[in-house]
Parts: sequence; structure tokens; C-alpha cells
Amino acid sequence: MTEGTVIGGEPPSASRDAKAKRAKGPDRRKTFDHLRRQNTVAMTTFRRDGTPVSTPVSIAVGEDPTHGYVRTWTTAGKFKRLRNNNQVKVAPSTFNGKEVGPYMWARARRVKGAEEDRARRLIQRKHPILHGIVVPVLHKLRGHHTCHFELRPAA
Repeated sequence: MTEGTVIGGEPPSASRDAKAKRAKGPDRRKTFDHLRRQNTVAMTTFRRDGTPVSTPVSIAVGEDPTHGYVRTWTTAGKFKRLRNNNQVKVAPSTFNGKEVGPYMWARARRVKGAEEDRARRLIQRKHPILHGIVVPVLHKLRGHHTCHFELRPAA
């Protein structure tokens, strides 16, 4: 075999280029079903001046694929940005927040009471170690109040 021969597909640079092309532009889907198996998404929120800020967050999708749930704490920057502007961009990403697929527009709404309990259970069920143990313990140790947001595809 000669140097540079690729077996079973495109060369690594070609697949990276294809992923980069797929990551650009909006996804016109109206559900989060394609994110059901995705552990992390890049959620872009917007400052008051319109500057986008992308943050990797864990997402859980319930039985109804038009509802996605994320969690944060009340003193986090993304919480403050969501309080001022509930429009977000959501894209599949790596754990570090690098987008690996097309984004879609969504609206975020803080959930409370029974809805918050349901969101908490969905996230803990999908991410048992991270959100079942690690995040709750860290939030408690740091004195953070955890809150949950429902994401719905923008019309």
C-alpha cells in the first residue's frame, strides 16, 4: 500500500470539509428528534446588543420531539441572556461546543413546578453521571440555584 492511500472512504481532510459545509446554514426541522441521541449541543444566546454567545449544554428530548430541555444556574451569563432574549440557535456539537451539524432556531422558556421536575428527570435519565450526580453536587457546593429551560423550534 502506498503512503496517503485511504481505505474505506474519504481522506480525513475531505470529511472535515464536508462536516464544515453541513454545519453552515439553518436546519429547517420543526422538532428536536435529530438531537435525541446527541449528548451536547451548542446553544447560542444573544446579548442585549445582539452579540452571539455560544455555550455547550446537555440536552434532553422528551416523548414529544417538539420539546427539548436544558439546565443552567440563575447566576450564569446564559440565564441572564435568556431572560432578556429567548431566541436561541441550537446545533449538534462536541463536548467542548464545536458545532458538528446545522443549527436550528428555537425559543427558550423557563419552566417551574411540575414541568421543571419533568425536565430534571429527563436530563438526569439521559446523563445519569453528569446531571444525576456531578452537576447537582457542584451547584449545591457553589450555592447555585439550578433552573431548567424548555426549547421549542421557532416558527
